[in-house]
Amino acid sequence: MIESKEKLPRILLAAGASGSGKTLITCGLLQALKNRGLKIASFKCGPDYIDPMFHSRVIGAKSRNLDTFFTSGKRTRYLLGKDAADCDIAVMEGVMGFYDGVGGTTVRASAYDLAKETDTPVIFIVNSKGMSVSLAAYIKGFLEYKKDSRIRGVIFNQMSPMLYPRMKRLVEEEAGVRVLGYVPKVEDCVIESRHLGLVLPDEIPELQNRLRVLAGILEETLDLEGILTLAQEAEELEIPTDLADEEEAFRYQVGSEDEACEVLSSRTSEKRTVRIGVASDEAFCFFYEDNFRLLREMGAELVFFSPIHDSTLPEKLDGLLLCGGYPELNGKALEDNERLRKEIAFAISQGMPCMAECGGFMYLHEEMEDMDGRFYRMAGVIPGRAFRTPKLTRFGYITLEQKEPVLGDNELGPVPAHEFHYFDSESCGESFHAFKPQSSRGWDCIHGSDRLLLGFPHLYYYANPRIPRAFLRKCLEYRREQGAGNDI
Repeated sequence: MIESKEKLPRILLAAGASGSGKTLITCGLLQALKNRGLKIASFKCGPDYIDPMFHSRVIGAKSRNLDTFFTSGKRTRYLLGKDAADCDIAVMEGVMGFYDGVGGTTVRASAYDLAKETDTPVIFIVNSKGMSVSLAAYIKGFLEYKKDSRIRGVIFNQMSPMLYPRMKRLVEEEAGVRVLGYVPKVEDCVIESRHLGLVLPDEIPELQNRLRVLAGILEETLDLEGILTLAQEAEELEIPTDLADEEEAFRYQVGSEDEACEVLSSRTSEKRTVRIGVASDEAFCFFYEDNFRLLREMGAELVFFSPIHDSTLPEKLDGLLLCGGYPELNGKALEDNERLRKEIAFAISQGMPCMAECGGFMYLHEEMEDMDGRFYRMAGVIPGRAFRTPKLTRFGYITLEQKEPVLGDNELGPVPAHEFHYFDSESCGESFHAFKPQSSRGWDCIHGSDRLLLGFPHLYYYANPRIPRAFLRKCLEYRREQGAGNDI
């Protein structure tokens, strides 16, 4: 393995449990750092779509995910280095409790695992409501559970300003870790939740103003200079350089040499790209930004459209990508746009390649139930109904094992993925079998065919680049079948 070492100031904000205030404090800190004129790269640990949306609204640039279930430590460091290049600081937000990982019994893919793989200093957020001296014991337990915890600082959340000086002194003396400030109770800055996590940024009135207020508070109560010093103390990041060559090789495996030149030359000739229509609106908003980047680097032009607001598909598409989101909150609006529903169904029936996951998969059913128990007509590509269940139907990481040819490939290899949904389907598909890690549980899923990959699982393309490669091959094949009528 060939590696280069680069100085990348970085921190990871973690906590002992979900609901400790990680997202709120991360967003406030990002805003405070932005107010100082710093160029920031932000990341969310784990398979989360919503928290990065909040990060992005603060820093004005796309936030990314880092997930050690999907990618090896080597590739994780590569992506961190690539996405944080030329930034003053990288800020990562942890997931769940600091040591909580795959299967509920391991630390794999936990915030601790990410800190370890990237050698990142950790700031431990403690919801201190109802605690005083016990704070020292609580923090000491996390410090000592793993000797290489990398916990180098502590922030108290929901702490009284009067109590803070005493607790800072106690914890620094008893636990031997720096205390970098506190956050008082800030009711006006709370971020609400819903069934799939936090509400979306656009649903919070005056979000930017709330974040500015929060940042103003944190500038008074956090030791920002101490936080920046801690980030600067991070060891040089060992970034694999040979992965850039591997990534380049994937770009040139879309087809034969001539085909590769045609599909991959977007930098020199717009005429030679494949155009992928991407559903994007309030119903379809769960994306990994790195998925989009990899598709573009493999030669795709992404054209965004709204299944709610647009009456027709963009012109001259070679493929469709329908990601997850909240179609169950927009059932009537999706049904009312009958023209586009029928156009999507017709395009797929005529051989247009399509990948759809979770909410996009539900949209392709004949009918879909909304959150109030009403059924609405959808695109009708998949027979049967998508319906609501009273609890999380399938939740967490999975590995997909291929059972039959999909996207023209018999051996796509193991596909790391995840599911998180309260809905189920009368027709989940049988092209793959999903295995739960650290468990004997599994199930069949995904409608796969020569040009379709449709199912509940969410995919992170860097976990298995064969999937987007196979999809783009089929898009190129479809484009050629359309002949001159699809040329630009």
